[in-house]
Formats: sequence, structure tokens, C-alpha cells
Amino acid sequence: MPVDQQLRFADLDELYLDPLNPRLGRHHTGRQKTQQEILELIATWKIDELAVSFLESGQFWIQEALICVREQMGGIRRLVVIEGNRRLAALIYLKSSFEGHPPDRSWRDLIGRQRPPRELFTRIPYLLASDRASIESYLGFRHVTGIEEWNPSEKAEFISKMIDEGMTYEEVRRKIGSRADTVRRNYISYRLLLQIEDINTIPPENFEDRFSVMYLSLKTSGVRKYLHIDIEAPPDRAREPVPKRHLRALANFAQWLFGSDKQPPLFTDSRAVDTFARVLESEKGVDYLEKTPDPSFEVAVRLTGGDEPEVLQQIEAASESLELALSRAHHFKRSAKLRKAAERLGRNSVQLLALFPGLREALCKEK
Repeated sequence: MPVDQQLRFADLDELYLDPLNPRLGRHHTGRQKTQQEILELIATWKIDELAVSFLESGQFWIQEALICVREQMGGIRRLVVIEGNRRLAALIYLKSSFEGHPPDRSWRDLIGRQRPPRELFTRIPYLLASDRASIESYLGFRHVTGIEEWNPSEKAEFISKMIDEGMTYEEVRRKIGSRADTVRRNYISYRLLLQIEDINTIPPENFEDRFSVMYLSLKTSGVRKYLHIDIEAPPDRAREPVPKRHLRALANFAQWLFGSDKQPPLFTDSRAVDTFARVLESEKGVDYLEKTPDPSFEVAVRLTGGDEPEVLQQIEAASESLELALSRAHHFKRSAKLRKAAERLGRNSVQLLALFPGLREALCKEK
């Protein structure tokens, strides 16, 4: 029985929050977690919005039935909610508020003088699954490739769990409806994250915030070459993406990308990932980053000529703007302001042309 199609109903007291929910974050999951600890974590997920909807409709929507499994918790076989923990948490706080124990003033104000909706806490719809594995396809589609996506690190952890339990990239791809290369890069990114944790003291919150930047960086040849990562590696070889002899490079990479308690990341804009990768492809850039105690990203980029694309883009944009202005400038030949602007443009153009010997003379001959 993957997921029983029979709709069932439970009292709120029969339902338990999932201590293994990926959204809790890998540092906060575990069967030892108490229901109160889980509830306090979920409380930050804007569950008050769900509570308002419950109060307005006066019921729990049948079409949003919870998905549960029966598992041992505290030595007792209980009904654990695998899909729908936000909804369950909202109900728990609502009921507590109606009983005179709101978690804070906002919940007290939320219920006001209303009476509890009839059967809201005693007739909660759910579908029963035989085990967690039987609903992985649904969770993958809904939260990895679907409309209610988890954040990048949560998606990668979910994918990694299935692969570490013996599935291939292709099997996971079919199960969650994704692309094989996306599955592979998610797995390698997550395993890289665990590898960094083993060798470095990066604050955990930095990991979560910057995981997507690391994921993007693995698309670049510069990062893969610096870390000696084989992005095509099968699961058995990808469990430790960076070879042991290159762990020093990994420690450097982690410092530059995630920062530490003492130093910020080398760059903060995710759009700079490609530029960072070009720096890592340059001997000068790598030498500067590795030997400088507090390196500057801007200096590293200049040393490697990594800002050439940006300079080129700026000059091309200026040329396009000038061409557009020339189509109308002749209407304002007597404008003092326009003359002053043209003088400034001319001075800058002379300096630019001086960088390329013979270019000014060649352009003058064309006239």
C-alpha cells in the first residue's frame, strides 16, 4: 500500500509532527526531537496565514488532506504527519489559543472573541501511507520540482538521502520528475557540504544561506578544476567529491565562499560566481587568494583580468548610447550643456584610444 486512497479522519491529539522533516534543517532533525521543539521551529514558517484561512473557512480542507505514516515514537506507534506539518502546527497553535494559552499576543488577537470552528480540531482529514519510502515520489514532485519548493539545501538533502540509501541518479530522476544532471549536481553539492563541515569551522547558518551559491559554482569549470571534482562521478565516487590530497584547497574554497566568524565571504553577490571561477582558473589569482590573509575580491579580479567582460560591456553600452544620441544631437548644436558633455566624452575617448597604439591615427584616416 503506497498511499491508501481511503480518506480518514483524526483528532488533533492523535497527530504528531515529523521529527525528520527536511525543512527543519539537518541540524534540527532527529527522532529525539520533542514535539514542542519541532513546533517552535515550524512557527517561523508563517503558519499564522494558514490559521487565518482555517478560521475564515471554518474547516480543514478535504483537498489538502495530510499524508501520514504509522511509526514508533517514544516507544508507542503513532500517526506521524509526513506531508502537511505547517497545517498541523497551525492547528496546534490555534487550539492552544482557544484554550487560553496563545503562544504570543498575535495569536490571541487572531482568534479575538470567535468560538472554535466546529470539528476543526476533531475531524482532520488524512491519507495513510505504508511507509516514508512509498511517498518519496510525491514529496519530490511537490517540493523539489513542484509548486511548493523547499529551499536549495533542503532539496539537496532529500535527494542525497535517497541516493545514499541505494538509488541511482536515474532512479531518483524518475521518482521526482527531475533531470539526471540536476539530481547529480544536487547530490555532489550536498556531499561537498558535508565534506566541508568535516574539515572547517564554518558557521552552520552560513552554509544554509550560501548553499545555492555553492550549487551554482559547481557549474563552472574553474571551481571544479580547483577542487578536482568530477561532476560526472557516480554516487560511490561522489560521496567524497574532493580527493583527500586536495582538502587544503577545499578549506580555502569554503573560507572564500562561506566566510567565517572572523572574515566575511570573498563576495556576496551570487552573480559574481562566474567571475570567481575565472579567478580560480588563473595562477596569479589563486596565488594571491591563497597567500593573502585577508584577500580582496576586486584585487583578485584585477590581477587576473577577470573584469574584462565587464569593461567590454560598459564600453559597448556607452557606444550604443552615443549612437542613439548622435541621431538627435544635431538639433542642439547651440546648447552649452551639450557642448560641455561632448568635451567630457572627447577627453575620455582620447584616453581610451591612447591605450591602443595606432588606433587614433587609423580612425582619423577614415575621415
